Amino acid sequence: MRSDSDRERALFELGIKLGALYHQYTGATINMETLESLERAIERGVSAQPYVLSSKVLIDRNKVQDKLNKFGYCELEGRMLDVRIEVQYGSAKVAGIIRYDEELEYPLMSIE
Repeated sequence: MRSDSDRERALFELGIKLGALYHQYTGATINMETLESLERAIERGVSAQPYVLSSKVLIDRNKVQDKLNKFGYCELEGRMLDVRIEVQYGSAKVAGIIRYDEELEYPLMSIE
């Protein structure tokens, strides 16, 4: 039976973390006053998981502003996220991102 290389395992861990972050937080209620605290909460939540070296989350303020309803809030959408996570497993370090692709009109996850 073949065992995974450190790089394969690091990439697997990275993919799990990106996907979990995306699906856990999209739909969260936000307003202009709660953006920064949500960014930090997401970073801390991801960083608590095994093998995570760093995480950086930015929520696009302009996209949030454009979506605010008459009560001054909206839901977090994938198009608003700009995320970078770095993972180390054994000797392998990998990084990945979630970034909205304007041309495809879709938030893409990719390996840096």
